[in-house]
Amino acid sequence: MLRRTGAAVAGTSAVALLAAGCGSAGTGVREEGPVDTGSPTVVSSAPAPSESPDRVDAVRLIKGDPKVSSDIRKGLKPCAANEYPVDVSYGTLTGNSEPDVVINVLTCGDSFGIGSYVYRVDSAAGDGTDAYENVFTDESSPVYAEITSGELEVSKQVYGPGDKVCCPSGEDVITYSWSGGRFDERARTHNDYSKAAGGGTETGAEPED
Repeated sequence: MLRRTGAAVAGTSAVALLAAGCGSAGTGVREEGPVDTGSPTVVSSAPAPSESPDRVDAVRLIKGDPKVSSDIRKGLKPCAANEYPVDVSYGTLTGNSEPDVVINVLTCGDSFGIGSYVYRVDSAAGDGTDAYENVFTDESSPVYAEITSGELEVSKQVYGPGDKVCCPSGEDVITYSWSGGRFDERARTHNDYSKAAGGGTETGAEPED
């Protein structure tokens, strides 16, 4: 299954890539080789009844969330006109009666995931209007989160020494389930990619007789 991930450089470099891609049709400059695959930050929460949301202002959520790194908040700018590089999905992940919101922040030119977040509706805040709390954060790029069969699936392409940006060595797919007010890792799958198929190698070796 194709996912919108790639070899964005983790941390500040990744956000600089996002900013450089915005307003430009170019692909920008990226470093090759391994990237940070650190552990995600998981935030616990308690369920609370609220009204079902229609559509969220994803950009406002990200920019106003102190749990999102300051580099990503500051670097999130329109790619063209008012089009921001964010993907938004709605679905049931936490057992709440209202849809949860999955937001992926991408680079403009290449759609590389540099941050994935899950927000849960909590209407118990103040004036009774829907509020969203961050219950999952992963900023170890390249990263992309999806809702799959009621669970959170996070994909990360894996780069070995010398790997080109186009040709990662493999992919980790991590599945999280909601339990006890937090996301816990339930399963992890690693896929190794062929270096021979699809132009993965620069030069082909002659087959032996």
